[in-house]
Amino acid sequence: MEKKQVGKRKFSEVTVKGIHYYRTRITDADGKMRSLYARSEEELERRVELARKEVEDTVFRRYNPTVAEYAEKWLLMQSAHIQSSTLDGYSYAVRKYIIGSLGDKYLSEVTADDIKLAMVEVSKRSAGTYSQVNMLLKSIFYSAEYSNLIKDNPTKKLNAKGGIPQKEREALSDEQVKILLDTIRGLPPYTFVMIGLYAGMRREEILGLKWDCVFLDEKVPYITVKRAWHEVNNRPMITANLKSRAARRDIPIPACLVKCLREEREKSNSDYVISDKDGQPLSASQFTRIWSYIRVRSTKERTLYRYVNGEAIRKRFKPEPGQKCINREDIVYRIDFNVTPHQLRHTYITNLIHAGVDPKTVQYLAGHKNSKVTMDIYAKVKYNKPEQLSSVVNEALGKDRKTGGVSDAFGHVKKVVNKDGQPPETQ
Repeated sequence: MEKKQVGKRKFSEVTVKGIHYYRTRITDADGKMRSLYARSEEELERRVELARKEVEDTVFRRYNPTVAEYAEKWLLMQSAHIQSSTLDGYSYAVRKYIIGSLGDKYLSEVTADDIKLAMVEVSKRSAGTYSQVNMLLKSIFYSAEYSNLIKDNPTKKLNAKGGIPQKEREALSDEQVKILLDTIRGLPPYTFVMIGLYAGMRREEILGLKWDCVFLDEKVPYITVKRAWHEVNNRPMITANLKSRAARRDIPIPACLVKCLREEREKSNSDYVISDKDGQPLSASQFTRIWSYIRVRSTKERTLYRYVNGEAIRKRFKPEPGQKCINREDIVYRIDFNVTPHQLRHTYITNLIHAGVDPKTVQYLAGHKNSKVTMDIYAKVKYNKPEQLSSVVNEALGKDRKTGGVSDAFGHVKKVVNKDGQPPETQ
């Protein structure tokens, strides 16, 4: 076929379905040949110029991407080997705190000062958020460095400490447990709370629990943990991928929980222990509504709205324990302490430690992968009160080195003498 030239470029003429076109070929960013068509020579010239610029821009961005482009690519790479719930958390933090402040900059332009300035806003958040964003920044830039996209990594000397320390998590006392259970008995969250308090399972483990893993008729009743609940776009997803290998465990359960689960199984029409009215696992929003049965019965300060002539009048209100709700008499404000789903699990672990269960057994029952997590809780629970420390301190420091006496548990010094009636020699 005859070939002509437009400027310095060669092109050919083709007819497709009776329509005449001018055609030429260029090399795209991946090194492959790509055909371009146009009805006129001038239009073909414009398309070629636009395609060339697009290829050049693609090649440039491939080797010099912006933070936003590479961060999104990094998230996509992580999706191959982390759970969807973890990826959701990473995506939110990356887009809010990293892309939000550094996204328009090219990777190669980002300096250590840029990183520090970006972390100023993050430092106003919780220590957990600060730690996560710190980890994500370092992971993204170390990955870019490994791929030879940057020469100097600006996150190398980024301080790992920052953010607002979280309040110490407190376990519920026996009295608080009684108040909580008495308040919600017969309400939707009751079974969930019982499993959390007396089996110590994580929220996702309870919501993914099926009746085929609940063994109530054995000599020693127990629950097997082998599934977990996750939510994707507010839709529940049950998976066998647990948080870690240690999360798969058999948990013996006490009589009170056995009784509760027997009653629940008798009226259940679902394969799931905790389910919606159709027998399906709960979505995230459904679980929030179930937990609201606890929240609305607490004495936390809240905002009340009253409408006068179409205008909303807002008023702060803090109920007293035992006070009834004005609009619903069946709601009584009894819970004057904080309750979270994880706090139920923390209470279970704390009670095991107080009962003298050894740390390795606690680690197994809690499904902790790392013994450090168990030991941190163990140390805080077992050795943080004066009456528990007294015997340990007196045993180590009881000898009075100046007088040769030994102090008792109350600090009173008893004189110690040898057989000649003289105080022993000090070493």
